[in-house]
Amino acid sequence: MVERVTERTDGVTAERVTETGGSTVVVEKSGGSGAGLLIGLVLLVAVVIGAVYLFNQNNRENAKTDAVTQAAKDVGGAAKDVGDAAQDAAKKVQ
Repeated sequence: MVERVTERTDGVTAERVTETGGSTVVVEKSGGSGAGLLIGLVLLVAVVIGAVYLFNQNNRENAKTDAVTQAAKDVGGAAKDVGDAAQDAAKKVQ
C-alpha cells in the first residue's frame, strides 16, 4: 500500500491531503484563527471614531465662523450708529 501526503499552507489556512491506495483521498483543512476578522473590525471602529471626530471638528469651526460673522455685523451696525450721531452733531453745530 502506497501513501502519499501533500501539505500546503497560505499562512491562514492549512491543507493536508493524504492519498492511500488507488482511489481513497482524505482532505483535512484547518481554518485560520479569525485574527484577520478581528483586525478588520478594529480598523472599522477606528474609521468610525475618526469620522465622528472630523464631523464634530467641522461643526465647531462652523460655530466659530458664525460667531465671528455676527460680531462683524454688530461692529458694522455700531459704526453706522456712530456715523449717524456724528452727522447729527455736525448739523447741530452748523
